[in-house]
Amino acid sequence: MKLVTAIIKPFKLDEVRQALSELGTQGITVTEVKGFGRQKGHTELYRGAEYVVDFLPKVKLEAAVSDERLPLVIEAIEKAARTGKIGDGKIFVTALEQVVRIRTGEQGDEAL
Repeated sequence: MKLVTAIIKPFKLDEVRQALSELGTQGITVTEVKGFGRQKGHTELYRGAEYVVDFLPKVKLEAAVSDERLPLVIEAIEKAARTGKIGDGKIFVTALEQVVRIRTGEQGDEAL
């Protein structure tokens, strides 16, 4: 089992969610986050004063998937989130040692 964490642009969330739903991925967690990578923020003008926006709004999406489905999930996120411009985001994959569904007590792949 793997935990797939994707940091994407906020306006791409619906497309990514739709792509994962079409794959049959059940259950994702979405968090609004701020950060920067190579973009390093930008400057904006507000009421005549220029100020620097260091952290840009992003969306963090997490989904627990079985090892067999991992390549399909990564490909779906990558295609749906890509704009071809800087700041498209990243996908991180980490191993999950144990998953337990609290309601039923199911464990492992059955809990996904």
